Amino acid sequence: MKKLFLTAAVLMLGLCVSVSLSQSISGSEHDFSGETWNSSGQICIVCHTPHNAQAVTDAPLWNHTQTTQTFTPYSSSTLDATVGQPGNISKLCLSCHDGTVAIDSFGGSTGSNFVTGNALVGTDLSNDHPVGFTYDANLASTDGGLKDPTTATGITGTIANDMLFGSGNNQLECASCHNVHDNTYGNFLIKSNAGSALCLTCHNK
Repeated sequence: MKKLFLTAAVLMLGLCVSVSLSQSISGSEHDFSGETWNSSGQICIVCHTPHNAQAVTDAPLWNHTQTTQTFTPYSSSTLDATVGQPGNISKLCLSCHDGTVAIDSFGGSTGSNFVTGNALVGTDLSNDHPVGFTYDANLASTDGGLKDPTTATGITGTIANDMLFGSGNNQLECASCHNVHDNTYGNFLIKSNAGSALCLTCHNK
């Protein structure tokens, strides 16, 4: 009986690990373990390191060269938010996706392999969803087309708790919609956008 229980437990553990890996960075476009320029063969080391890490806000044990670019933000006559430069957490993404820092610029080395194609966002963010702005109850009230992030549901809690950043949980950044470690829904989205579900999390249209 004990052997049967142990076998079942091992099988269950294997299933959990399998499910976890299928929804993780492993095997996704962010898995660089098989690249010729990554001699370590490790997945995490391109962005993180357990030793000699950089002291970077919002970036635990950071190991990648950061972008120093000034970005052109989104603007529109119908936009009620005041959009500034991307916050620290967005700059982590842009440290590859702005095209000025090589993907293989990590661990103190300067790389030569740059993001291309649809993954290249560039430094002109004027045609992308705005980031680097305060999304709070005041903005929602002024805009009229946005849900109150302090009360509306985000993923499991409120939008403010689940999707916003900064000391007041009120800054909208790249990671508000994208999870760099999980590509379950494609494009590293934090939830499915079928029927515009992700958009409608915040937009009251």
